[in-house]
Amino acid sequence: MDKVSCRLSVFFEEPFWIGVFERISEGRLSVCKVTFGAEPKDYEMADFVLKNYYWLRFSPAVAADVKEAVRNPKRMQREVQKQVQNTGIGTKSQQALKLQQEQWKTERKTAGRERREAEKQRRFELKQQKKKEKHRGR
Repeated sequence: MDKVSCRLSVFFEEPFWIGVFERISEGRLSVCKVTFGAEPKDYEMADFVLKNYYWLRFSPAVAADVKEAVRNPKRMQREVQKQVQNTGIGTKSQQALKLQQEQWKTERKTAGRERREAEKQRRFELKQQKKKEKHRGR
């Protein structure tokens, strides 16, 4: 069975609180960014994760290094404190978010192009129909 690990980092990015979900599965990292309004409390974040985790749209997976080692609890606590002090998200996470943003951008572009083409075709058909109506008796 494959091990999946998730991590939620919450930080303040003017003017909103941002949450970044990092999911590592099969040695690949995928990320999702969530914007909170006011500063979320612990119980609000736990409730959000329980209710909305399956509807989060994660970025395409990026290769990531996976370390599996038993750690000293004091060292883990120091690392957590360093992460709390360090604002921002990791470079791999940023790359994954950028990849997701570019993917959404291309989806929007293709949908917009198709919509414009359909509108252009509809107008053309309407003009053709009007033209035929003018020449119905001749």
